[in-house]
Amino acid sequence: MRFDILTVVPDLLDSPLNHSILKRARENGIAEIHVHDIRNWSTDRHRKVDDYPFGGDAGMVMQLQPVYDAIATLRSQRDYDEIIYTSPDGERFTQKMANTLSLKKNILVLCGHYKGIDHRVREHLVTREISIGDYVLTGGELAACVLCDAVIRLLPGAMGDETSALTDSFQDNLLAPPVYTRPAEFNGWRVPEVLLSGNPALIDEWQEQQAYERTRRLRPELLQE
Repeated sequence: MRFDILTVVPDLLDSPLNHSILKRARENGIAEIHVHDIRNWSTDRHRKVDDYPFGGDAGMVMQLQPVYDAIATLRSQRDYDEIIYTSPDGERFTQKMANTLSLKKNILVLCGHYKGIDHRVREHLVTREISIGDYVLTGGELAACVLCDAVIRLLPGAMGDETSALTDSFQDNLLAPPVYTRPAEFNGWRVPEVLLSGNPALIDEWQEQQAYERTRRLRPELLQE
């Protein structure tokens, strides 16, 4: 799988994309992540990629030309299953969406910035708009990192134990059950006895009950989906 990320602040992506599971997945050839600076396609001598919005509103807007040329260049090199724009008013990112995207081959992610982007990009070039929550960030770079992390960790070989992802929260619309490790008792706080029983059937039943109860209490809307 390959991710290409278009951004005006490429350095912001360096650390999140080069540690832990993402680092190992890249080193092992499971996933590729290529970050591209949109300013490289600017025709302005100062590499400017923003301008004032028509209508006199406050803030600056990403220009159409650099983004158009950047996407055109990348599309000339490969076909993309999705061209995703990260924006607070996009479709809410979910585990189900991550599962679907993990089956794709090439994904292009365009990071929003400034007040927004010339809307013609969204009308004519973007195939999907994704938001990681109902709040506004300085730019879409952190959202792009979240997207890459959530998707790449699902790829075969990305995690040491591939079954771990199957028990994560939001798989099957349930939150994950509580987890514990050694010591079995600390400061008078004990691990539930069932987890120490060595009985897989009882443990599975307890975990299912806990997952359902936590979901009912904390995120009841998931049970209605």
